[in-house]
Amino acid sequence: MLRFRFPIVIIDEDYRSENTSGLGIRALADAIQKEGFEVLGVTSYGDLSQFAQQQSRASAFILSIDDEEFTPGPELDPAVLNLRKFIEEIRFKNADIPIYVYGETRTSQHLPNDVLRELHGFIHMFEDTPEFVARHIIREAKSYLDGLAPPFFKALMDYAQDGSYSWHCPGHSGGVAFLKSPVGQMFHQFFGENMLRADVCNAVEELGQLLDHTGPVAASEKNAARIFNADHCFFVTNGTSTSNKMVWHHTVAPGDVVVVDRNCHKSILHSIIMTGAVPVFMTPTRNHYGIIGPIPESEFSPESIKKKIAKNPLLKGVDVKKIKPRIMTLTQSTYDGVLYNTETIKSKLDGWIDTLHFDEAWLPHAAFHTFYGSYHAMGKNRPRPKTAMVYATQSTHKLLAGLSQASQVLVQDSQNVKLDKHLFNEAYLMHTSTSPQYSIIASCDVAAAMMEPPGGTALVEESLAEALDFRRAMRKVEKDYGKSDWWFKVWGPDRPLAAEGVGKPADWMLKANEKWHGFGSIEAGFNMLDPIKSTIITPGLDMSGKFAKTGIPASIVTKFLAEHGVVVEKTGLYSFFIMFTIGITKGRWNTLLTALQQFKDDYDKNAPLWRIMPEFVAAQPRYERMGLRDLCQSIHEAYAQGDIARLTTEVYLSDLEPAMKPSDAYAHIAQRKTERVAIDKLEGRVTTSLLTPYPPGIPLLIPGERFNKKIVDYLKFTRDFNAKFPGFATDVHGLVAEQGEDGQTRYFVDCVTK
Repeated sequence: MLRFRFPIVIIDEDYRSENTSGLGIRALADAIQKEGFEVLGVTSYGDLSQFAQQQSRASAFILSIDDEEFTPGPELDPAVLNLRKFIEEIRFKNADIPIYVYGETRTSQHLPNDVLRELHGFIHMFEDTPEFVARHIIREAKSYLDGLAPPFFKALMDYAQDGSYSWHCPGHSGGVAFLKSPVGQMFHQFFGENMLRADVCNAVEELGQLLDHTGPVAASEKNAARIFNADHCFFVTNGTSTSNKMVWHHTVAPGDVVVVDRNCHKSILHSIIMTGAVPVFMTPTRNHYGIIGPIPESEFSPESIKKKIAKNPLLKGVDVKKIKPRIMTLTQSTYDGVLYNTETIKSKLDGWIDTLHFDEAWLPHAAFHTFYGSYHAMGKNRPRPKTAMVYATQSTHKLLAGLSQASQVLVQDSQNVKLDKHLFNEAYLMHTSTSPQYSIIASCDVAAAMMEPPGGTALVEESLAEALDFRRAMRKVEKDYGKSDWWFKVWGPDRPLAAEGVGKPADWMLKANEKWHGFGSIEAGFNMLDPIKSTIITPGLDMSGKFAKTGIPASIVTKFLAEHGVVVEKTGLYSFFIMFTIGITKGRWNTLLTALQQFKDDYDKNAPLWRIMPEFVAAQPRYERMGLRDLCQSIHEAYAQGDIARLTTEVYLSDLEPAMKPSDAYAHIAQRKTERVAIDKLEGRVTTSLLTPYPPGIPLLIPGERFNKKIVDYLKFTRDFNAKFPGFATDVHGLVAEQGEDGQTRYFVDCVTK
C-alpha cells in the first residue's frame, strides 16, 4: 500500500490541557494513531481562511464545540460562529472531506441546520470507547482518500505498487538500471522510486491505451470531458503545439482555405504548411507597447472574410463565391490576456465555417469561474452551434497543474454533427508517440480532477484574488511615491479596482477608444482582459510610441530580477509579463514587488552593475564599469534613435504579400532549392521558413511571403543592436547568424531560389 501523509486534524482548545476534555480528546488521538493514521492536533482555528488550506493535506477534521465561551443560542455563540465560518471555508474548496464535531455536554440540538448538514458525524465523548470512535472516523477517512484519485492515476498507482517484474520498455526497468551506476543512483534518489516505477510503456494492459483511448485512460478522458464541459476529451503528452496539429490534420486537406488569427502560435503555421492549406489572415490590433490586442469584431463576419479571400493572390482564378473556409482558428487568450466573447464569434460563423478552433493554451482555467462568462470556448448551459464543431486546445501545464507538455483537445459536438472519434484518432496517431510518458497522462488526469467544483472554482478564485491584490499593492506603491517620482505600472483599465476580492467582470471589459489599451474602436462586450495575466510596464515609452528623455528597457529589469530569484514569462521592449497561475502565492508576488523596489533603489543610485548583477557582468564583462541607470539610458537611447516601438508595430501591421502556398515554399527546403540571403538584399525575396522575433514570439513572415522594406529595416536594426549590446540581443528564429573570418557576425534568411 502506497503511504500518503493525510493526517486527521483535531481542533480543540483543550488538546494539550490536563482537564477531562483534554484527556478524552488525546485518548481518541492515541487510538487513531494506533490504527496507523497520523494526527495533527491544534488548540485554535487561528486565521480561519489560512487554516482551511489544510483541507488539501488532511483526511478528516474533528472539531470541538465545547469551548468555554459556548452559550445557548447558536446564532450568537462565538464558538458556533467560528465553527460555521471554518466549515464554510472548507466546503468552499472541498465538498467531500469528512468533518466531525464532538462535545461532552452539547449535542446536535445546539447547532444550526446549515452546520449540521455539512457534518459526517457527531461524537459525544465518553459514550463509546476511543478505539470504536477511531475506527469509525478512519473508515470515513479511508473512503474519502480512496475516492480522490481519478481513474488513470489510480490505476497507475496500483500498477506501480503491485511488485510485478518489468520485462517491457523503458530499459531502466522501473528504475533498477539506475541503481547500477553512481550517477544513476543520483538520478534515482533525485526523482524517487514511485516516478520510475510508474514510467512504463503501452504494453501494460491494465492501464489502458492512450493510442486507442481504452481502459482507465478512456475513463479519465471521459471524466475530464465532463469537468471541462465538453463532449470529448483527448489527452496529449507533447504539448498544445501537437494538439493544434491533431485538430488541423483531422480537419484540413491540401488546397483548403483556412481563416487564421495572424497572432497565432507557430504550431498553427506549421499546421498550414503540413496540410497544404491556403491561409486567409485576420489581423489583430497592436499598441506601441508591443501588446497585441483583439481582432476587430467586424473581421469575423463572413462578408469581411469573403473580401479577404477575393484579394488573396493565391486564389486568383478561383470562383471565390464557391469557397467555404474549412476552419477558423483563434488565439484565445492573447499572451497579455485579451479574451473574446466566443458566443459572438460562433453566432457569426456557424453555418458557414464547419470547424471553430479556439487555441486556449493560456485559458484552461476560465471554465471554472463565473467571472469569465462566455469569454471561453465551452461552458455549461450555453447553446450548441447548429452545424459548427467547436474545438478547444488547452495547455493544462501552463495555468493548471499538469506536468510540462500536458495538454488536451476538447470537442463540443454541434446540434447536427457529432465527432467521429475513430476518424479523429487517425490524426491523433499521426502526432502521438507510441511511447507516451505515463506521468504526463496521469498529470492530465489529476489536473482535470483538481478542477472539479467546488475545488476548481476556489483555485481560480484564489488566482484572481491574488492577481488583484498584487495590482492593488502596485498602485499603493505608486501612490506613495507620488507624481514626481517613477514606478512600474500594471497594464489594465484605469478605473478603480474593487476594494477587495475579484470584483466584477464589467470592470475588465475593453471599451472603445480608451487610452489605457490603445486599440482604438472596440465593439462593446466583445473583449475583456483576464486579470490573472499581468503585464508590467516600465518607464520610458508612452502609448503613442513616443520615447521619454530617460527610460528603463524591460530586458534590463528582467535580467536584474533573474539574478534575484524571480524569473518572468515574457519580456518586451518596455513591458514584461507574469501570470497568476493556481500555484502562485502571496509570498511569490510580494517577493517580486520587493525585488522591483530594490531595482528602483539601485537605479536611482546608479548602483554599479558588478555589484548588483555579478552573474550578468561575469558573462558580459564590457558592462563592468557601468551603473544600472547608465546601462538603461544607453539601451533606451538606442531604442529611441531606431524608433523601434513604432517600427515593431508597423512591421506586424504592414501589408504582407503571399507569393506561393506555405507548403510549396517550405518544400524548397526538402528539395534543397534555397538561397541564404543577407539582410540588405532581402526586400522582395520569398522566405522558406518562419521568421519569428522573440519577444513577442509571433511570426513576422511565414513560408511563401515576401520581405517588405519595413521588415528589412527591422532586421537591420536588430543586427546593429545585437552587435552593440551583447547580452540583450533580440532572438529572431529564422535569422541565421554566421561568423566570418574577420570575427564579425552576419545575418541571413533562407529564401526560395530565384
